Amino acid sequence: MLDLLKRFSGPYMRYFVLGPLCKLIEVFFDLLTPLVIARMIDRGVIAGDVHAVIVSGVALVAMAVVGLAFTLVCQKMAALCSQGIGTEVRGALYAHVNELSSAELDRFGTPSLITRITNDVNQVQVAVALGVRQLIRWPLLAVGSMIAALLIDVRLGLVFLVSTPLIGVIFWVVMARCVPYFSNMQKALDRIALVCREGLSGVRVVRAFVREDHERKRFREATEAQASIATAVGSLSSILNPATFLIMNVAVCVILVLGGQSVNVGGLTQGQVMAFVNYMTQTLLSIVYVANLVVVFTRASASAARINEVFATEPSVRDVAGQAWEKPACSTDVPALAFDHVTFSYGSGAPALSDVTLALYPGMTLGVIGGTGSGKSTLVSLISRLYDPSAGAASVMGEDVRSWPLSSLRHEVALVPQRASLVAGTIRSNLLWRDSGASDDELWEALEVAQAADFVKAMPQGLDSAVEAGGKNFSGGQRQRLTIARAFVGSPSILVMDDSASALDMRTDAALRHAVRELGRCDAAAGKPPLTTVIVSQRVSAVRSADVICVLDHGALAGLGTHEQLLETCGLYREICDSQLKGEAN
Repeated sequence: MLDLLKRFSGPYMRYFVLGPLCKLIEVFFDLLTPLVIARMIDRGVIAGDVHAVIVSGVALVAMAVVGLAFTLVCQKMAALCSQGIGTEVRGALYAHVNELSSAELDRFGTPSLITRITNDVNQVQVAVALGVRQLIRWPLLAVGSMIAALLIDVRLGLVFLVSTPLIGVIFWVVMARCVPYFSNMQKALDRIALVCREGLSGVRVVRAFVREDHERKRFREATEAQASIATAVGSLSSILNPATFLIMNVAVCVILVLGGQSVNVGGLTQGQVMAFVNYMTQTLLSIVYVANLVVVFTRASASAARINEVFATEPSVRDVAGQAWEKPACSTDVPALAFDHVTFSYGSGAPALSDVTLALYPGMTLGVIGGTGSGKSTLVSLISRLYDPSAGAASVMGEDVRSWPLSSLRHEVALVPQRASLVAGTIRSNLLWRDSGASDDELWEALEVAQAADFVKAMPQGLDSAVEAGGKNFSGGQRQRLTIARAFVGSPSILVMDDSASALDMRTDAALRHAVRELGRCDAAAGKPPLTTVIVSQRVSAVRSADVICVLDHGALAGLGTHEQLLETCGLYREICDSQLKGEAN
């Protein structure tokens, strides 16, 4: 928690100072109030002096008004401070998450990161707000009340010295048991977020397979697990108030008994006894509020630890931006894309790729095919450096991808992922992701190549047609074509299509591949580096015309060559072709 405050509280330090100062003034008036009440009783009520009662009443009202004014100022300082720091932390956390590589994102998981950015940051905000408003008030009020009570009567003050440590012991025992629960509670919230995300994003699949009851059961189990932890914490915390109020009421009874005896012998006045009871009540109530603050700060500390865990995570893929670097010249003698004995593993598991070596020259097309889990997506992820190889090297235009600035590399390499991803906005705003300065002509050219121009032209607003979150207002094939068109904007040197035409019919898929080949020829004719293409697909028809076909089997290179060569030399490729041709015949 302190690490976060040191890092983000700088611009709001004045609020940290002004807020507690206002609370100090409020506490000062709170400490004076029992003395004024005592004066009202002794000199006004008992003596029958109406003037003294009125003067004391006016003084109480004036102190209440002034205290309220300073309270309102403190509330504003707390709001500015907590909301400002929360916004800063949330923004920095989101920016840091976007700097993490895919390996770190896989480790944390999307639901957990969402919970940390939302719920955990909110817990820190609440702690900051209460810290500004209450952290100074209640401890000072407790200490001030004890000192004022001791000044009135030392013998009765011993009641404070006995009761306060007892309450402190109760707090320590309860809080020590509560702390582990708060971290587990946040993990339980992660689980709820995961179940919600899976159930809502896959709602069509859930309904198609009539799995609503199963998903409701999963959600109920997740919420019941979180509820059980919250109930355990609540059960422990519920001990605080009864135990502290019991001690407080016993102490008040002792004060009344001893104070009554002192009044009888003339040692104390009735007003002083009332002031003493008020101070006793203020002290013990302050301790109760401090206990509640401890609960809030303990939970915020657990959340802050989760936030700091993300901040402390360094991306395994590091950018080289800012270093002296010059884009390599494109040459037909230098491979546009090459893998040199590349091996890659996700964590400590078995290698997803094992000793893969291949080269692809400018203008050529590489087809990647293999069974499910053979490493196809992993292979193409290394090209745009979503991951770094565990061993070996991947290079673009003859330069190791690790020597490229990420922005330059990802401008040259356009990746169309398996899952079509669009964001809320318009078709135009989605297409401008790679090149914000692209003209409408360039956007339409990209749409033509991606076989998306027809349905976009048919929409009343054309390029300015709305796109809902995730592109839900488009069919699967339309989303894929828009995602492919986005990759063409900005004239990439290498196009990677990771099974991104799976929702297209055979005719549209063939037209797309023909348009890509024609685009490469146009680039060469215009004197520009011809487009180099990597196509990942389960369909033999999508890769059979490629210049080189890479066949993967459990991460290993099972075959490399043209369609005709692989039919003769690669048994796995021959089996894939036979199965698909057999399926087509049936």
